[in-house]
Amino acid sequence: MASEPTTVTITGGGGQIGYALMFRIAAGDMLGPDRPVRLRLLEIPQGMRAAEGAALELQDCAFPLLADVDVTDDPLTAFNGTRIAMLVGARPRTAGMERGDLLAANAGIFGPQGNAIGAVADDGVRVVVVGNPANTNALIAAASASPDIPSERFTALTRLDHNRAVGQLAEALGVAPGDIADVVIWGNHSATQFPDVSHAILPDGMPVLEALAERLGGEAAATAWLDDVFIPRVAKRGAEIIEVRGSSSVASAANAAIDHVRDEQLGTRRGLTSAAVVSRGEYGVPEGLVCSFPVTSRGHDDGYRVVEGLDLDERARARVAASVDELALERDAVRALGVL
Repeated sequence: MASEPTTVTITGGGGQIGYALMFRIAAGDMLGPDRPVRLRLLEIPQGMRAAEGAALELQDCAFPLLADVDVTDDPLTAFNGTRIAMLVGARPRTAGMERGDLLAANAGIFGPQGNAIGAVADDGVRVVVVGNPANTNALIAAASASPDIPSERFTALTRLDHNRAVGQLAEALGVAPGDIADVVIWGNHSATQFPDVSHAILPDGMPVLEALAERLGGEAAATAWLDDVFIPRVAKRGAEIIEVRGSSSVASAANAAIDHVRDEQLGTRRGLTSAAVVSRGEYGVPEGLVCSFPVTSRGHDDGYRVVEGLDLDERARARVAASVDELALERDAVRALGVL
C-alpha cells in the first residue's frame, strides 16, 4: 500500500453528489484498493454543517484507506496540495434564468477555484468539472489556473452521457452493458451532444449498428430508432430523471465521475471512452474549447488522449458541428464577461 495518501478535493462537499462520491472514494472504488486518500470537502458557509455531518459519517465508517477528511469554506485550504480535484458544486439554473446569467454566476465560482488550484494545488493535479455547464465551467477554471497549471489537466464530465448511451444500447440489444465498447459522446454536455454508435462493437466484433438492424428489422428501422429515440433520450435523460424522480441525477452522476477519474488515473480497460478535454484542433474543433471526444488513457498520470482518425459521415459531422457551435457561443459569452 502506498504510504503517502492522495489528496482528493470535492467541491460542493455538503451536496447530494458530493455525498454520493465521498464514501465510494474512501472505500477505494476510484483509485483502487491499495491507494490511501485524504479527502478535502469545500463548501460555501451555509453548506458547512452538511459537509461536517458527512465527515462524521466518514469517520464512523472507519475506512482503512481514508487517512483523514477536512471540511473548509476556504478554496486555498481546500486545494492545498490537491492531486485530484472534483469540481461538483455549481450554480444551478433556475426558472427564468438566461444561459448568459448562468454562465456569469458560475464564472464567479469556477474562476476563484481555478485561481486557488493554480496557486496551491500539486503540480500534477488533475481536475474534472462535474457542475454544469460543465464544459464551459472547465474552460473558466483552466483559464483562471493558467499559467501555473497546464490547461490539459482540466477535463469536464461527459462520462455520464457515455454511460447513459451504453445503458440504452444494452437494453435495446438485450446484452450486458459490459458487452458494448467504443461508444463516443461528442461535443457539449447539453441537449446538443451527439452520442455516436457508429464505431461501437460487441465482444464478437459485430458492429452495434448491424446488431441493431437485426434486432429492429433492418437498417432503416435502426437509423430511425437512433435518430428518433436513442439520441434524444440520451441527451434529455437528466430531464427525464427529474420528471420521474422529482430531483436531478445523483448516484449516476457520482458513479460517472468515479469512472472518469479511475480510467484517467488507472487506464482505460477496453476500447474508447468519452471525456471533455481541451481541444488541440482534433476533428476540426477550434483549439481551446473543452469538447467531448473519444479518448483513452494509459494511466500513470498520462491523462486522457484524444483518439484521432475515426470516420464521421455527413450526418455525424453535422451533429458534432452543432454542438461545437454551442460551445463556441458559450466561450464567447464568457469572454464578453472578461473572464477569459
